[in-house]
Amino acid sequence: MGLSIVHTRARDGVRAPAVRVEVHVGAGLPNLTIVGLPHAAVREAKDRVRAALQCAQFVFPDGRITVNLAPADLPKRGGRFDLPIALGILAASGQLSNDALRDVEFLGELGLTGELRTVDGVLPAAVAAAEVGRRLVVPAGNGAEAALVASADVVVARTLLEVCAALGGEKTLPRAESVADVVEQSAPDLRDVRGQLRARRALEIAAAGQHHLLFIGTPGCGKTLLASRLPGLLPEATETEALESAAVASISGRGVDAARWRLRPFRSPHHTTSAVALVGGGPDARPGEVSLAHNGVLFLDELPEWGRHALQVLREPLEAGSVVVARAATRAEYPARFQLVAAMNPCPCGWAGDASGKCRCLPQTVERYRARVSGPLLDRIDLHVDVARVPPEVLREDAPQGEASADVRARVACARTRQLERAGVPNALLDQAATNATCRLAPDDRALLERAITAFDLSARSLHRILRVARTIADLDGSDDIATPHLSEAISYRVMEY
Repeated sequence: MGLSIVHTRARDGVRAPAVRVEVHVGAGLPNLTIVGLPHAAVREAKDRVRAALQCAQFVFPDGRITVNLAPADLPKRGGRFDLPIALGILAASGQLSNDALRDVEFLGELGLTGELRTVDGVLPAAVAAAEVGRRLVVPAGNGAEAALVASADVVVARTLLEVCAALGGEKTLPRAESVADVVEQSAPDLRDVRGQLRARRALEIAAAGQHHLLFIGTPGCGKTLLASRLPGLLPEATETEALESAAVASISGRGVDAARWRLRPFRSPHHTTSAVALVGGGPDARPGEVSLAHNGVLFLDELPEWGRHALQVLREPLEAGSVVVARAATRAEYPARFQLVAAMNPCPCGWAGDASGKCRCLPQTVERYRARVSGPLLDRIDLHVDVARVPPEVLREDAPQGEASADVRARVACARTRQLERAGVPNALLDQAATNATCRLAPDDRALLERAITAFDLSARSLHRILRVARTIADLDGSDDIATPHLSEAISYRVMEY
């Protein structure tokens, strides 16, 4: 008879709560029971663990074995508990020392041969283990991901035998190593965009203040091309931001590209994507596209073609910067502080307002098409930009190219630094009190803004967003105060001409 305790981590959103694997081996008929709210994959661990121990030439103890995963009210999912269960059985049956398990945490799924297979959610577990000062043992395939946490003490193993040999003092497990070649900031260059000066200017403003952006224009005018250039204009992600984004990717089941983890994510889901896939959900409450785009860009092309329900669920994440996925037995909160870039045609055929006069859509048809995108959603988008067709002569190979992304990014970085020093957040994230404090207007400019609000029937939300955009334009100009040209330009981005 014996009792052992092994430390591990569960997956709960982007958190990795501690779990104690308590194993008791007692007298009775041979039986292995796992309790503590295990899901199907965890209940099946008893067969994987039995085969792995026997293949590794360990003695699977006779008698009644009870495995308790504490706390009992926390759902346990996946194969991540195989390794700690196996080690707990070995320690409870006297084949392994309990003392060796005291200050170590373990994660890993076992193959029938005792091979350690990769699991998801290793990055949050490495962060949590570092906070409590414990060493973490993970499968070799998860080593590069876990090594992203510089403060964590992480070692890797390929088999159950390697782990047991290390715990017995017979060998030393290698430390987890990060990928040697980390990709630097790389994205399509804004220089490739010909013409479109107003749209390029809007991209720069959006990048500087982290504002949401909507492009409206005819087919082939460059809306998608422009949107793909935004990541190259954004300031480099801080280590905290990069780890947050990587943690979401880690728990999503897609894994973390250790060579590109410092790059801001750019997500471009198809317009047939469901609301659940967009904001997260499913049986395991997985993160959706809005969370996978955290600290990056979410691009929605053909905006009116999206399902109305899918677009409506975007409204709360756009305001809150997070999303709560609640199911019957599961509740998870994920970060969703993304920058939205959307694109749409002005009518079903796409040619309304074009100088060619090709549009033959009836006014009622155009109105129904535009009504697919609700007013409350449009109200949450800071910059509305009409994108016109580019003249053929501008597209010639010998035509002058525009400014490169690197030059624009330098101005964006300076403006973003001013914002962070002044308020601690980009202008788009200012609350109402901070907006009133940092976006003061001269009396004449205040009157201009009020006239615009009245003339175009804009909401109070639009008023505050105009002020924040004007503040960003002033920051790009290096101005401490919002001047009339800054405010006038900001107002122009709320007036749609289509």
